[in-house]
Amino acid sequence: MKTLRWLGIGLLLFKLSILASFANQEKGELVRQPVFAGLFYDENPDRLQSRLTVYLQAVAKLPQIPHDPEVIIAPHAGYIYSGPTAAYAYALVQSRNYETVVIIGPSHQYGFNGCSIWPKGSFKTPLGLMPVDEETGSELIKATGFNFIPEAHAKEHSLEVQIPFLQKVLPQSKIVPIVMGYPTRKVIERLADGLVTVLAKKKALVVVSTDLSHYLSQEEAYRRDQETIDLIKGLKVESLLRQVISGENLLCGGGGVAAALLYLKKLGEPQVEILRYADSTEGGGPKSQVVGYLAAALYLKEKKPLPEKQMNSSKAKSEVAEFTLSPEEKKELLNLARQAVELYIREKKVINYHPVNPRFWEEKGAFVTIKKRGELRGCLGFIEPILPLYLVIIRCAILAATEDPRFSPVEERELKNLEYEISILTPPRKIDNPREVIVGRHGLIISMEGKKGVLLPQVPVEAGWDRETFLEQVCLKAGLPPNAWRSSKAELFVFEALVFH
Repeated sequence: MKTLRWLGIGLLLFKLSILASFANQEKGELVRQPVFAGLFYDENPDRLQSRLTVYLQAVAKLPQIPHDPEVIIAPHAGYIYSGPTAAYAYALVQSRNYETVVIIGPSHQYGFNGCSIWPKGSFKTPLGLMPVDEETGSELIKATGFNFIPEAHAKEHSLEVQIPFLQKVLPQSKIVPIVMGYPTRKVIERLADGLVTVLAKKKALVVVSTDLSHYLSQEEAYRRDQETIDLIKGLKVESLLRQVISGENLLCGGGGVAAALLYLKKLGEPQVEILRYADSTEGGGPKSQVVGYLAAALYLKEKKPLPEKQMNSSKAKSEVAEFTLSPEEKKELLNLARQAVELYIREKKVINYHPVNPRFWEEKGAFVTIKKRGELRGCLGFIEPILPLYLVIIRCAILAATEDPRFSPVEERELKNLEYEISILTPPRKIDNPREVIVGRHGLIISMEGKKGVLLPQVPVEAGWDRETFLEQVCLKAGLPPNAWRSSKAELFVFEALVFH
């Protein structure tokens, strides 16, 4: 037991050290601390300013483009190797009037599905703090269904090395940092659609952070990199997508490049300008194992209006965002629900639990469902996001086990046979037309004459109901006649849920 206790303490200290490495509170803000200052770039602010100035002043003649770039591609190695190439991309956008800069980088240290979007606060470098655009970040979270995964940002350099350049050339802008996990087609397309939905009417720049080939001979690297550059320049999105997904292409940030190309093709007719290509031999690296670097800019010859159908589709996707969790996070919350119930039933005590994971401190609505041998044994929850997620899970689990009026309280002899399901909700949205209810996506709330009924999204699916039956059943749940949803006095709300068990 002592060994297990020390292992638990060690794990907690490890998690705390990870958290301390990427964020702390400065003036009440979430701040991502610099991890690679002194490694990838100068930690002395004066030397860093001087180095950036030298890189930017050394940029040769840049192409004349008719519009501000919508996207730039820049490398993310140590500045001694990739800084002169990155400077070409940043020199092109220097002092232009961008409200926000979305930075997309690959995850090098932490494997996960989806993308992680830093939600608020700022990123810190030796040059100071660069603020996060909380409004745009929140809109992207809603439009894509992606969320904030702290571990993805903790030791990631692909975003960090872009920040000093941005502080130098676009000091007035705010940033939205995005780390992409495994670059699947679904992830890439969701991100591209989200960028269209959120950025179409904003003055925004997308920075794609990527290196090209890794550790090939200089001759082979050049050949392979030119093939990749040809795909980008020719806007061969489908070919690039296939290579990135299969792992055939050697771009480490290929998912971000593909998402940016898709994003621009949805907005209009893109034009690509290759600004510079180089490799790590320029910084003194060996010719036998080089890394390729690219600076490029993409702009739109002409923007096209989004078709009404696509606008509606994008709106539907962004109405209620999916709250994503890793398998480990889901397992932890399910264990928390089980432990909370078992401790309360056996000892009438509320579990003392304080999570390290900041995502569990986010305020969320949630339900906990308890089943016994597949049959419902209790289900209660909070619809509105009024408490941190971990507290909602503890309270809902105990309430479902002891206070559901449809069932007697759970007894100790039943504990070993109980199964737990958690539904994390997005905020309810009032609808005017019952046809907006989508079975399988939406949970449903009806409010009328002081009565209220709620049904979770999985209920009609498990019961095999169509939309009209779903509407009738939520009325019955509220103690109303089954056709009450047709009344002008009835108010209908929908929400979505991340459900796991």
